[in-house]
Amino acid sequence: MAQPLHRAPTMADVARLAGVSHQTVSRVLTDHPNVRDETRVGVLRAIEKLGYRRNSSARALATRRTRTLGVIACDTTLFGPASTVFALEEAARAEGYLVSTVSLRELTPGNLSEALEQLSEGGVEGVVVIAPRRSAVGALAELRHPFPVVTVSGSHDLDFPCVGVDQYAGSRLATEHLLAAGHRTVWHVAGPEDWLEAEARTAGWRAALDAAGAEIPPLLSGDWSPLSGYRAGQELAGWAGRGLTAVFVANDQMALGVLRAFREAGLRTPDDVAMVGFDDIPESEFFAPPLTTVRQDFSAVGRRSIGLLLDRIEGRGPVGATRLVIEPQLIVRGSTSPPHP
Repeated sequence: MAQPLHRAPTMADVARLAGVSHQTVSRVLTDHPNVRDETRVGVLRAIEKLGYRRNSSARALATRRTRTLGVIACDTTLFGPASTVFALEEAARAEGYLVSTVSLRELTPGNLSEALEQLSEGGVEGVVVIAPRRSAVGALAELRHPFPVVTVSGSHDLDFPCVGVDQYAGSRLATEHLLAAGHRTVWHVAGPEDWLEAEARTAGWRAALDAAGAEIPPLLSGDWSPLSGYRAGQELAGWAGRGLTAVFVANDQMALGVLRAFREAGLRTPDDVAMVGFDDIPESEFFAPPLTTVRQDFSAVGRRSIGLLLDRIEGRGPVGATRLVIEPQLIVRGSTSPPHP
């Protein structure tokens, strides 16, 4: 009977209990074909009995593979970037990889270079960079990297593989939904100018109005926060009775602020002003009224990004600036209706 160990079991302990050599245990752990079935079963039983866990550093030295991926992100306090990081980590774990994440306040060339150096020292095999801002694209343009890199972004023309939700299509869905309900035009509260997603959502809104021959109202903008939406809503409320019957807000948090401003101004949603948001945050169905919004499939973004990165690491698939686009989905709830007669 094996004596209880007062330390973590080692490969030598497994070999001793199984009655085989250290090299045989190593062969079992690496699925080497030249091991007899009965020997393999004995080693696996010893591993289970001792609770042995193979040292990841030793495995990396033996195989030259760390099975670790890096993620570089900024603005991770916001719903979109935070959801993307979670989805990437979940997808990597499903493929048997660990994730080392570096969160930055801003993606500048200097910050990005330092983050890549940190991840490189940690032995990552590839990196996903979440690049939602135009300034981040500039930093990526100067990137020199020793391993495969995939980006998650609204859109860019750099020579990197990229995965992203079709923000343009999503904003067209939102705007066309309001126009189809009978609204003559749709106002828009946009996100910050430096954000690629904000640019694409504004472009989709404008294109939908142009296609319908609708008037394009003045553009308002915020910084993704409920407070900025509240301030935009106060300004929008001044147009009530002068053509304002529908508004598309570039994210759900700002839509929450707009809803409060409307309530304070005595405007009812959707009776007086219908509203569509973007993101489908978990709280949006509990807004008063429940918010019609555009859902982004962050799980799909994570899976496709990790899949694309692993293809590059393994030398599979096409070489170059592959772009994978995830289609958004309109979720209709109680904040939209035909214009009040």
